[in-house]
Amino acid sequence: MTESRNGVHDPQLAGLVWRKSRRSNPSGNCVELAELPDGRVAIRNSRHPSGPVLVYERDDMAAFLTSAKNGAFDDFLES
Repeated sequence: MTESRNGVHDPQLAGLVWRKSRRSNPSGNCVELAELPDGRVAIRNSRHPSGPVLVYERDDMAAFLTSAKNGAFDDFLES
């Protein structure tokens, strides 16, 4: 299986305050978010903190989180 990555690794992102959801599980399979100084939101895989980072505009992240809370992506969980 080929590994696929997207995102950026930027040394300028060092020093950000990263946080996980209060609902994250103890196995470490989580994403972490950090607010950038300009208000955008950075996301990374908690298991690979030095790996790539995705950066989104705050409004885009808010729309995604609202949709997720409202169940818009629940069909991805169905088997």
